Amino acid sequence: MKKISLTVFALLAAINLSSQDVYDNLRRFIRQERQHAEMLKNFKANENTTNYDLKYHRLEFTVDPSNPQPYIEGTVTSYWIATEEMNSITFDMVNSLDVISVTQRGNNLSFTQNTSELVIDLPVTQGVNVLDSLTIQYAGSPGNSGFDSFVRSTHNGVPVIWTLSEPYGARDWWPCKQDLIDKIDSVDIYITYPAVINGQNFKAASNGLLVSETVNAGMKTSHWRHNYPIPAYLIAIAVTNYSVYNDYAYEGTDSEFPITNYVFPENLSYAQGATPITADYIELFGDLFEMYPYSEEKYGHAQFGWGGGMEHTTMTFMGGFSNGLIAHELAHQWFGDKVTCGSWHDIWLNEGFATYLTGLTVEHFEGNTAFVSWRDSKISNITSENGGSVYCTDTTNIWRIFNGRLSYNKGSMVLHMLRYKLGDEDFYQALRNYLADPQLSYGYARTEDLKQHLEAQSGLDLDEFFDDWYMGEGYPSYQIHWNQTGNNVQIKINQTQSHPSVSYFEMPVPIVLYGTGDEELELRLENTYDGQIFNQTVDFTVAQVAFDPQKHLISKNNTVTIGAVEASIPRIEPLPNPISGQVTIRTVPGVHFEGIRIYNETGQKILEQDKEHPIVNFDSLPRGLVLLRIDTDKGEIIKKLVVE
Repeated sequence: MKKISLTVFALLAAINLSSQDVYDNLRRFIRQERQHAEMLKNFKANENTTNYDLKYHRLEFTVDPSNPQPYIEGTVTSYWIATEEMNSITFDMVNSLDVISVTQRGNNLSFTQNTSELVIDLPVTQGVNVLDSLTIQYAGSPGNSGFDSFVRSTHNGVPVIWTLSEPYGARDWWPCKQDLIDKIDSVDIYITYPAVINGQNFKAASNGLLVSETVNAGMKTSHWRHNYPIPAYLIAIAVTNYSVYNDYAYEGTDSEFPITNYVFPENLSYAQGATPITADYIELFGDLFEMYPYSEEKYGHAQFGWGGGMEHTTMTFMGGFSNGLIAHELAHQWFGDKVTCGSWHDIWLNEGFATYLTGLTVEHFEGNTAFVSWRDSKISNITSENGGSVYCTDTTNIWRIFNGRLSYNKGSMVLHMLRYKLGDEDFYQALRNYLADPQLSYGYARTEDLKQHLEAQSGLDLDEFFDDWYMGEGYPSYQIHWNQTGNNVQIKINQTQSHPSVSYFEMPVPIVLYGTGDEELELRLENTYDGQIFNQTVDFTVAQVAFDPQKHLISKNNTVTIGAVEASIPRIEPLPNPISGQVTIRTVPGVHFEGIRIYNETGQKILEQDKEHPIVNFDSLPRGLVLLRIDTDKGEIIKKLVVE
């Protein structure tokens, strides 16, 4: 999903809204978000919905866009399997929706409503793995948390109804299981609404395939069916006087499927010129990852009155049709819809991926120069503040969940750095494995699941990477010092960090050497500690050294200087002098112990131990002056000690 920003003015203007509409929409949005933030402060995952597995919903909604007040009538039939013995079942549902009845096989069931739950008493104890069902009939004014859960508005003077349930808004307009712990295996969605309003024919858009449209006594019912697993927050409806047309992916092949567009009539020409690129993006993502995950149904767009987009499964709701927005929301069908973040803490698995895949469309259709510029803009935004982790620290705050700088941009650049670290072959294969994993496919994933696939494919240990770049806050600044002597170029890398949560950002560092005769040599230096020195043999005179000219790394305020490179001085923890007893040789962070040798006053070696044996028993040595040589990966440390 795209969060709204000041670019809303451009988006809304692009779809021909008046300036007054723009300001009214923005004022309404800001006012509602203040209310939503207050409501979400007390949100917690609902432990009362963890004892059953949803299999199917039949969702029957009756709405009227011409009603100036948001209102819905609904009948929801749910099938579930008990995962433990149950005497009652709980659904998430706000109490502004009044439950009229709950029935099971023709019998009325007792129920209670509290602020955010519907609790239904079952007539008998339901055993584990037993399938059962019931039907809830309700009506009322929907709630409005998150990003406008259920909205009645207008476009060009014509009424429209649309929903947007991410992250916590599904319960605002239907009884559901809202947490990221269960997906509904399949849904039938029936939307009933006036067929004609003010002489205009109305249509409804939703998930899956349109099965039928029927009219009875002036009311039209659109029946949509979706046969893939789906979380509650990705189910959506929209109703207005839509114009409908199709583009096609894989056109003219056996894999052809429709891209169905529901757009406001006043924007039809604009949309028809903008949406065909969707097919190219679908085919690109199919080549890089796998075939579009819902190819047996469709992909589609439905225009709505919000300044961004929302990736409802198979039917993205769109505020406009820019290439970037089309690519971002389409990318979610793989990353966010097929494999969904298993906690809002891990929202980057949705938004960081969708942002990065937008960058991939720039790379493949506009070229590397444009992609470098794209990365540079992300890095500039990420480093505009000194702190902030990709890991979402506050899931009660929608602005933190959908933080553009962290969940979107930093998340996308962390993916790019993983691509740089692993290489294209392992990076893309790991993502294909992630999407195909039967434990994750059409289910939920956490960051650890992604990490395991990246490690399994590449053979790398990525603990340090994820500690630094995913959990850690801030970014590094690099100080590159270099000098050339003959055919040897010596490069020293120092680093400072913008935030104390990371002691050192370990990452391969891209360096490019440019010669006086137009020579160019790209280096990838595996930088793991401060002051690390690299030596490179070259057969040309180096005129300039550039740090990360292709913008692979999140960093800022980097410097490159030429001059004598001072060798790093390896260090150990202080040793007592005089010394006695058993002593463990410990190096400081960034210096690794390799072994020791001890010599007496005459230069005779009296002890040698390798890196597996860092403990020295000085009581076993002759008393007097000794020379201690400690080998490290940074060089040799020599100390004179007196053994007592």
